[in-house]
Amino acid sequence: MTLTAGSVPATRSGTAHDLVAALTGEPAGQTSPSVYETARLVALAPWLDGHDRRLAWLLARQRPDGGWGGPGGYALVPTLSAVEALLTVLRRDGPAAVPAAAAHRGLTFLSGALRGDAPPDLPATDLIVPALLTAVDRHLTGPAGPPPGLAEWAGRPRLPLPAGLDPARLTRVRALLAAGRPVPEKLAHALEVAGELAYRAAGVRPSASGAVGASPAATAAWLGRPEPGAALDYLRAVARPGPVPCASPITVFERAWVLGILVRAGVPVGAPEPVLTELRAAVGPSGAATAPGLPADADTTAVTLYALARLGRAPGVGPLAGFDTGRHFCTWPGEDGASLTTNAHVLDALGEQPSGPGVTGARRRVTEWLVERQQPDGRWEDRWHASACYATYAVLLALADHAPDGTARAAVERGVAWLLDTQRPDGSWGLWHGTAEETAYAVLALAGAGRSGDARIAAALARGRRRLSELDGCDDEPALWHDKDLYRPTQIVRAAVLAASGRAVEAGPTMIRIA
Repeated sequence: MTLTAGSVPATRSGTAHDLVAALTGEPAGQTSPSVYETARLVALAPWLDGHDRRLAWLLARQRPDGGWGGPGGYALVPTLSAVEALLTVLRRDGPAAVPAAAAHRGLTFLSGALRGDAPPDLPATDLIVPALLTAVDRHLTGPAGPPPGLAEWAGRPRLPLPAGLDPARLTRVRALLAAGRPVPEKLAHALEVAGELAYRAAGVRPSASGAVGASPAATAAWLGRPEPGAALDYLRAVARPGPVPCASPITVFERAWVLGILVRAGVPVGAPEPVLTELRAAVGPSGAATAPGLPADADTTAVTLYALARLGRAPGVGPLAGFDTGRHFCTWPGEDGASLTTNAHVLDALGEQPSGPGVTGARRRVTEWLVERQQPDGRWEDRWHASACYATYAVLLALADHAPDGTARAAVERGVAWLLDTQRPDGSWGLWHGTAEETAYAVLALAGAGRSGDARIAAALARGRRRLSELDGCDDEPALWHDKDLYRPTQIVRAAVLAASGRAVEAGPTMIRIA
């Protein structure tokens, strides 16, 4: 099931024409529901319409091993959130509301998972995990003892903090809020980690959409109770289907990526005039944000600038200047670490500009930085997506299109070889198993960066497209994008699948005229 702000289930069928039209039909964007975020609403907002549906949805998604979410370390955050929510419901409403056995299985899973490797680098994990562990511990060791049905957890050792995580940052964030001081804008997306301090936190205000940090959980934590206003209206709208996504709205993100993917693949896109106007308006002097209430970031800014330039609305690359570190481009100032796909997208945006001393120098620096970070086997990996297919696709196309010579070309050849070597026997690509999304990225990368006339590439493309036609529409496609939980931006993935399959072009022009 895919959620939209208007609660209309999305479909994987249709053409690029339908896809572009949906950018205005569902302006908040379409993305998959999140276990983490839905569980936070179960715990924080039982008064919100659809509580029983959210709880039933959560219980239905518990795995046989007791966990929730993706494979390996990707299960930790959603399982912590789900278990804490179930413990809250047991304490608040009793075992008639939720089976204690589900919470017991989740706690058992966590007892093993927390002793493993550090969890993947998802946004706010270093805040979320300590916050939820403290809450779970409070449920189990408080003066009243464990919730009903969980007496066997009394007196057990506390669940450990995973290796590599330090609660110090969470302590600092909560200290800022306790002192009535505002927190950095980017932290609003995970404001729920502050617990009771999130309620009407100083310096935090809902955006025009009513959302705090574009997050249902953060908005519920800030609102605290069902008081009339934009925040409550937002929550009622986003939670109407029951489960909720990690982020909504994602308007700029969705529109920029969909249009950028289609135009790059040669689909004759004529986007609706309101979409282009709103995308252009989203780019301010300091860049564009994924959603109102989030800070501008170089990734969204770069993809938006690239899409606008390819559609004849080039605004220049001035808004990227504030993200230039002199060596590479940060996703936002003060970023911990760095993103390869952000820099690949920056190279795309720079590549659409006329050459000049500033632009040429920046292209060279970003190219060198990307080439230096290629893995020995030829792939690239990134912090915004679980699969190396996505990062390799983004970097390969940026280098092939905008840095075609010298060491960059050698890096492209190594990346192409990695894709050829990792194609599965059935023609697909995939981290955990073959998926339409990852196969689409590999096909697009080989088609755009591989040498013309190479027989091995031609055979891989034929097998990949054949398998893509078989996978398209499967219901077991995993969420692979990184937010607080893994998620799937439905229309962005759909754009890649359509572009890679060739159906987007075969379907005819996507020219749309809307007054």
